[in-house]
Amino acid sequence: MGQGQSKRGYKKLEMATLGGGCFWCTEAVFSAMKGVIKVEPGYSGGRLPNPTYGQVSTGTTGHTEVVQITFDPSVISFREILEVFFTMHDPTTLNRQSADMGTQYRSVVFYHDKKQKAATETLIAELNNVKTYDSPIVTQVEPFRAFYKAEAYHKNYFQRNPEQSYCRLVIAPKIAKLREHYQSKLRKM
Repeated sequence: MGQGQSKRGYKKLEMATLGGGCFWCTEAVFSAMKGVIKVEPGYSGGRLPNPTYGQVSTGTTGHTEVVQITFDPSVISFREILEVFFTMHDPTTLNRQSADMGTQYRSVVFYHDKKQKAATETLIAELNNVKTYDSPIVTQVEPFRAFYKAEAYHKNYFQRNPEQSYCRLVIAPKIAKLREHYQSKLRKM
């Protein structure tokens, strides 16, 4: 039986739920990665069930814009996903990514099991120890409780709107950075 396969021969997939600013950015980044099966933008970490984008945008529901990533750990590990995550956003700013401000844009890893929690805490400690950033990492590490899909118009936003100004000014540079740092881990584009 191959690594990542069950007794029936199906691949054993895993899930990661990450918030690193606007979910349009994180969806575009992780959709390009080999081993990523699906990336779904949505909301996690709040008090209100089934929130809308309008509600989350107020910053009062406690939700964060996240992506829920389904991946094949025999192709890309959770740690590799975290490495990309920490490269592609600023994990040192509290409740802010570039011009996006508020708790809905916080840096957070919602771990699905103790292994993901330990991997996240270990990587954060390593990055802080070698002073990867000028300031300490403030990424929150919280247990996963619920995920609510974002409205359909958020899905594949960058792919569908590459000429939109936010996409050109914010997302496109992240994709260029992704290509620069992780070319070997990307799907053919």
